Amino acid sequence: MAQLILDDVYDWETKAKDRVYLTQPLGGVAVEDYTWGRVVGEARRVAAHLRSLGLQPGDKVGMLSKNCAHFFMAELAIWMGGFTTVAIFPTEGPDTVRYVLEHSEAKALFVGKLDTWSAQEPGVPAHLPRVAFPLAPPTSFDTWDAIVARTAPLDGRPSRSPDDLAMIIYTSGSTGTPKGVMHSFGRITQAARGIVKELEISAEERYISYLPLAHVFERAYVEVSSMVAGSHVFFAEALDTFVADLKRARPTLFISVPRLWLKFQQGVFTKMPPSRLDLLLKIPIVKGIISKKVLTGLGLDSVRVAGSGSAPIPADLIAWYRRLGLNLREGYAMTEDFAYSHLSREDNCVPGYVGQPYAEVEVRIAEDGEVLIKSPGQMIGYYKSPELTAEVMTADGFFRTGDKGERRPDGLLKLTGRLKELFKTAKGKYVAPAPIENKLNEHPLIELSCVSGSGCPSAYALVVLAEDIRPKMAEAATRTRVEQELGAWLEQVNKTLSGYEQLQMIVVSPEPWTVENGFLTPTLKIKRSRIEASVESKFDGWFATKGSVLWG
Repeated sequence: MAQLILDDVYDWETKAKDRVYLTQPLGGVAVEDYTWGRVVGEARRVAAHLRSLGLQPGDKVGMLSKNCAHFFMAELAIWMGGFTTVAIFPTEGPDTVRYVLEHSEAKALFVGKLDTWSAQEPGVPAHLPRVAFPLAPPTSFDTWDAIVARTAPLDGRPSRSPDDLAMIIYTSGSTGTPKGVMHSFGRITQAARGIVKELEISAEERYISYLPLAHVFERAYVEVSSMVAGSHVFFAEALDTFVADLKRARPTLFISVPRLWLKFQQGVFTKMPPSRLDLLLKIPIVKGIISKKVLTGLGLDSVRVAGSGSAPIPADLIAWYRRLGLNLREGYAMTEDFAYSHLSREDNCVPGYVGQPYAEVEVRIAEDGEVLIKSPGQMIGYYKSPELTAEVMTADGFFRTGDKGERRPDGLLKLTGRLKELFKTAKGKYVAPAPIENKLNEHPLIELSCVSGSGCPSAYALVVLAEDIRPKMAEAATRTRVEQELGAWLEQVNKTLSGYEQLQMIVVSPEPWTVENGFLTPTLKIKRSRIEASVESKFDGWFATKGSVLWG
């Protein structure tokens, strides 16, 4: 049997027992370091505890927690015990928590670091055994530390088969009810090895883990890859300590999503106007000094490889980071291929393209323009949904991504929209919203946008203003400036679009879109149908109003 991910973990336990693997912040400057020996040792004891509960091989065990060291340890305990992990986004409400636990038939639940546990707890079936992580809210549950103190560890190298189910990843629900994507040990191991090889990840690398571990992006690129490579993983404490957490970790590998890359840029612009920064970066003698200062201020001065994924990122934003000397590479993948699909390469990295396929990934474009992918990290299928699984797979084993795309002869892939997101205006032609949103989001005043207009006279854009400008909108002068700048930007964007795609107006959303109010998924993608439904009653008034910028 080929070596699987648990074998890698046991190897690190043996040869790097005293090396720090995980660093957990505890508030302020306090941290706790967990060595490989301690991580695997505690996981062995908790695995024995799970077995003592009477769980059967292959049973599902839930995890509801923000990112923390014990997420990694609990996952290892679940795997060593012979079970399957079901992680739930820590921002989900009680209805989704209950749906995932009941749909997966989870037999136990780890409760970890959470902000809204009191609201989520009613979604947990009363009969479910629970274990509290050290950073969990106060509960009466059995605790991780108590279990570790009283339980003898599993000995040896408890193994799993390549076909055993390692995890079910429930999608973040941007298109409706979450789907349970099943991944086996053999396939997640192969994907992780491919990522480690392509990025040349070593045991000396440093990560910071802060994107949701319930999502495939962080799971593949940080957790599972670090278990293969033996890298050091730091965790973030909270949003308001993030820069300090970054500076503590000084990551050499750093992944993020477009919205956060944009926020970092906007933070830089609040300290130095874009025009002045651009001017300084054109002066050879000071470019290096300025770039170093900006990246150090962001905590990214040691980054060897930076990645962006989960959603499209504006090409201009990638170019801006590269001017600073940050090797920002865009990738493209899905939950269904365990984030192992496409990545921009250092020697062939073109803004606007999502990269070339990883080793052993096959790609083709269907007649209707849909991107079809066959990946070594491909899912086993959707849990309890064989009909849906059959629907998304071709007869010869390619996954139908739902994305439209074009390929260059060298393999570089450009995405041109989502098939299911295409809409027709009254002009009778289909409009792909994502590429237009990408253009709109390049303006520093716009944080997020949603292009819509099904059945309307023309397409329009609903936008959320950048965080730094929102508090100033009560000022008449600021409001006038925003209207003028957005009006000019609308005109500029429309010049790049075909006549049937052009936007009649930009409407400024009256409230920001957040995970908490249901307008964003936990990975910060827009929930298009939710946004459209929230403004549907206002369409007629907007289209009857003359003006290129309206206030929603």
